[in-house]
Amino acid sequence: MYDDTTIPPAKRTAAPSWRWLAVLLASILLHLCVLEWANGLIRIPNRNDEPIATVTVQLREPMLPVALEPSSPPVRKPRAHRVHRVPKPPPAAPAPVADIAPSIVQTADTPTEVASTTSDTSGRSGAVAEATPAPTPEPAKEDEQAKADAATEPPAQPHYKIDLPPSAKVKYDVKYVSDEASTYYGSGTIRWQRADDRYQVTGEVSMLIFTLLNFTSEGKLDEYGIAPVLFSEKKRTRSETNTHFNRDERNSISFSASKLSLPRKGGEQDRASVLWQLAGIGRGDQEKFVPGAQLDLFVAGDRDGDIWSILVIGPEEIETGAGKTTAWHVVRIPRPGSYDDKIDIWLAPQYEWSPVRIHYTYKKGGYLDMSMTSFQTLLAAGAPADRAR
Repeated sequence: MYDDTTIPPAKRTAAPSWRWLAVLLASILLHLCVLEWANGLIRIPNRNDEPIATVTVQLREPMLPVALEPSSPPVRKPRAHRVHRVPKPPPAAPAPVADIAPSIVQTADTPTEVASTTSDTSGRSGAVAEATPAPTPEPAKEDEQAKADAATEPPAQPHYKIDLPPSAKVKYDVKYVSDEASTYYGSGTIRWQRADDRYQVTGEVSMLIFTLLNFTSEGKLDEYGIAPVLFSEKKRTRSETNTHFNRDERNSISFSASKLSLPRKGGEQDRASVLWQLAGIGRGDQEKFVPGAQLDLFVAGDRDGDIWSILVIGPEEIETGAGKTTAWHVVRIPRPGSYDDKIDIWLAPQYEWSPVRIHYTYKKGGYLDMSMTSFQTLLAAGAPADRAR
């Protein structure tokens, strides 16, 4: 018999360990069996058990190619021809009542359009309306001199009844206010002389020792009154200028300060002679001196000329260095948009309709005022007469 008493104690303790290991393995096998049995009863789903969808493809016999018919290009309908209506010319303006300086009217031809039929390069034809502008003729190149002449050509002057005053010398107090509001004082003199069919006007304006302005107008007397031949003007800061009223075959007005040339028709004045021409109208044609009346005179300056529209304001009582007097107030009104100066003139019948006051209002600002201090009548030769005012 096997007797374990002969087994040493150390080996005797190892036998129960193998028995426990055997029991553990048996337990694991038992659990696996139970799980397999439960899986058969419960049927746990598996992703691999899902049904697989099947697709059935049925092949057909191949289709025979079908010949495509060539498509014809679309036919464009022709565009309707444009009909350009030519505007009717405006009605003719009524003839002006008074003579005025002619103005330049520019006209332009209106281009027209025509329709044409074209074909493309691929052989397809069609009517296509094309707007082709007609060639516009180039405007004729006008000479600048001709344009200037047309713009400032003096019209025929109206005939006023003229009674020119006798020779006289008028002295003035001068007050000048610049555009910067600086004020200066000085003196001036205008001398009017006439003998037979000739005349001369000389004048100067000075301040302290400086002469600001010198001017001379001389010429003849004709059916229009004063007919200037030469007008000279010298300003302190500028060279002397000369305006010629040519009475020869040229019969024109020319300027040393510009290349402008104007036709002479008779009755034209310069800046100095116009004062005494107005005096002659006041003495000889007093019907023209009524409040609201207008006198139109063509006046030439140092480089061009223009119509002076002179409005009659009416008689006014003014104070002068020689005392109070009644004088006719007239105003030269500049054209709208021009750089001309406004000029107020007072003509006194008590002093042979001589200008007893002259007031220049400058476009750039400031003014010049000349007020009479003394008046003298002169003999034909220029010597003072006995009576002096």
